Amino acid sequence: MIEQVAPARLADWFALDAAAQPVLLDVREPWERQTASVTPQGFTLVAIPMNEIPARLAELDPAQRVACLCHHGARSQRVALFLEQNGFAEVANVAGGIDAWSIQHDPSVPRY
Repeated sequence: MIEQVAPARLADWFALDAAAQPVLLDVREPWERQTASVTPQGFTLVAIPMNEIPARLAELDPAQRVACLCHHGARSQRVALFLEQNGFAEVANVAGGIDAWSIQHDPSVPRY
């Protein structure tokens, strides 16, 4: 079961393993990231569209904590499950996606 982390609790989830630089993996399409994006604060932001993840898996480190983000949480849930099935031990889904991020964590992020 993939852990679901609310945007407001993401910093706490990342802090559980302070030794590794955590990653927020944005799996949305480029036009979506141009519409609304997050500002990295205590994590590395990596943007790889969902359909490119299998071919670009080597760009991610299985030793790092990875939280996956999309628009509402469905695509990122699928990517998180894929990562877990491919040896990533510390994977979570950002519950509600960038939409919840805007509502719960940072209202300056546009909703679309």
